Amino acid sequence: MDKLLYIAASGAKQDLLATGVRANNLANAQTTGFKAQLEQARAMPAYGEGLPTRVFSMTESPSNNYEGGAMVQTGRELDVAIQGNGWFAMQGADGKEALSRDGSFQLGPDGVLTDMHGNIAMGDNGPIYLPVPLDNLNIASDGTISVRPVGAPETVSQEVGRLKLVNPDLNSIQRGADGLFHTKDGAVLNADPQVQVRSGMVEGSNVNAVDEMVDMISLQRHYEMQVKMMKKADELSTRGNMLLRIL
Repeated sequence: MDKLLYIAASGAKQDLLATGVRANNLANAQTTGFKAQLEQARAMPAYGEGLPTRVFSMTESPSNNYEGGAMVQTGRELDVAIQGNGWFAMQGADGKEALSRDGSFQLGPDGVLTDMHGNIAMGDNGPIYLPVPLDNLNIASDGTISVRPVGAPETVSQEVGRLKLVNPDLNSIQRGADGLFHTKDGAVLNADPQVQVRSGMVEGSNVNAVDEMVDMISLQRHYEMQVKMMKKADELSTRGNMLLRIL
């Protein structure tokens, strides 16, 4: 009975973990630039003293869905969306370079350009600081930021910085606990001039809410089946003990 109980119990535990991944995706269905997490379960042999006669289930998140989300037009000067492949280089809370697809930038009182979570946008020469107050701000397709100097004619614009746009191998990056992506080896990436952006737009989440709901329902049904198997294992064990008492 222990084989049946062990397999069912480990399966139920992994179903709960997988449900957590799906629930996190659903919670971020409206988060700008969010990339859905993928999850899978596989059988793993349990090694220990004696022969490996037991197996257990293991849920893991081997990768993420890197497909682009829907483009949402906002008309806001500081909203930027990457066209196709590529990432914005950001400075995480730990001071290290990180990657994001969230281009809904905002300007701090000191002129620093950040995302909605306070992470600083990186430029070719470090964090981007813009002169304040701003007038007639424009972000070109290559990430170049230009503004009209205070008191200058309408036709005059001055370049004040450029967003650092990178395009790493997707196998070399991973999601961090801060919601940003990081290179696995901690390397600082070089800017890629091929990455293009569009201003006045943001990239929506690539989470498919319907698919996530269907997967959650399937996981819940699977969890219920595992619980029934555990109850059956307990019932069989009880009846076996009754037979031994009779003998």
